[in-house]
Amino acid sequence: MNSLWGVFVSLLMVSASCRTDATITRNMNDFIKAVESIENENPGLSMLEVVKGIPKTVGFQTNLIENYLGDENDAHNLAMKPSFASYVSEFVHHKVSKFGEEEGVVLTLDGSNVALAPMLLGLEAGLQSTTKNLIPGLYPLTLTENLAASFLHHARNEQTSVPLGTKGFWDSIKSPKVYTLSGLPSLATDALLTGGIDGIILGSEVAKFNHLEISLSNLLKSYYGHKLDRAGLDAAPRLISQKRRINFRKVLRFSSLKNQIADALTNHLGFYKNSDLKTLDDVMHKGFEKFAFVYAVCPNIITRSQWGAAAYIGSPTYLSLPVPYLFIHHTYEPSKPCTTFEQCASDMRSMQKFHQQTNGWDDIGYSFVAGSDGNLYEGRGWNWVGAHTKGYNSKGYGVSFIGDFTSSLPEKSAIDMVRYDFTKCALDAGGLSSSYSLYGHRQAVSTECPGNTLYQEIQSWEHYKSYLP
Repeated sequence: MNSLWGVFVSLLMVSASCRTDATITRNMNDFIKAVESIENENPGLSMLEVVKGIPKTVGFQTNLIENYLGDENDAHNLAMKPSFASYVSEFVHHKVSKFGEEEGVVLTLDGSNVALAPMLLGLEAGLQSTTKNLIPGLYPLTLTENLAASFLHHARNEQTSVPLGTKGFWDSIKSPKVYTLSGLPSLATDALLTGGIDGIILGSEVAKFNHLEISLSNLLKSYYGHKLDRAGLDAAPRLISQKRRINFRKVLRFSSLKNQIADALTNHLGFYKNSDLKTLDDVMHKGFEKFAFVYAVCPNIITRSQWGAAAYIGSPTYLSLPVPYLFIHHTYEPSKPCTTFEQCASDMRSMQKFHQQTNGWDDIGYSFVAGSDGNLYEGRGWNWVGAHTKGYNSKGYGVSFIGDFTSSLPEKSAIDMVRYDFTKCALDAGGLSSSYSLYGHRQAVSTECPGNTLYQEIQSWEHYKSYLP
């Protein structure tokens, strides 16, 4: 694993960074405050001038950046105290230590982990573009190079790596300082890809619309800082991070990205002379299909480590996949839908504690739980037998909506996430049988779950069956 992180440093535009004061948190709000301070110290600069000036001031420049964005020496020298420059450098420089700690990553309000470098580079590409649709360098600076390097590395190290998307966990959700990767490593971590996706979304946005009057800090505030009200995502603005996957599917030219990855793979082959790599087409196809599946088909799944789950008590029993049943629940308690990652994560920990300590179960009972914040939360997940529907736990998944839906419905976006995104994800992943049957919890046991109103709703869903054998 240590050797992989070494390759990571050489391939993914990494440079050394200074440790900042231990009291500084790696929260997107802190970075936005830093940008505000820079803007106040350098009044009158445009968003592009600030975006170009930050990398120059903190010493962040690579051949790839120079090739697409020009020499940063032409950028403004931003007025910044040395101690403050070190602080900003900690945010901008991406690095993975030999211990698996990922730097240059921040936690956002929506629960995503975002590498700032690809996000800022995508934004700069969009601001510099003279065309609205074809933005030079947008894909290479945000996604292409990282994906190509990761695909090739995985092809040579299939047993010790994954092609993309390694996630991790923070030492604290409320006061995040250290982000540690977990599981098998990849060169294209989840944070790098999420930052790249945001770079494409924001870069495309500023290229199409006139943003001369808005500051960088205000753009980031509106995108990353929007707080959902009781109406949730249904009444939320278009351009917010909670709608990342919706916007990504709209702006991304999948065929163009795929072609650019193939070109980048060809260029990277020089790093792997005399190797026994699979064919280029095979490497590219499998990697790209995995990327599209995880980041454009499936909902955003918050892992157990991300929401702070306690350990499973004992050893889990594994499901035999694909399962033939899907059961819909509501939590009842908590009765109020959660609209922020922090609240939803707290609700998950509370339910797990109740299920383990009061019910005496090994773990939280549900397979997955849908928040009203745009996220799907991993309970027992794809592979472990749950404790959600007596008599059917080993035969199906149990998906619950956070809230009491006796007399009201979850917001439409939460319903669509489970009805369409989750089921397609589960089908494509081989978790659900293609002929699966969908039921409400009350059809299996004597209970009011999933609430009268929600139960009436799911009777119109695909695969709903009135009879449970």
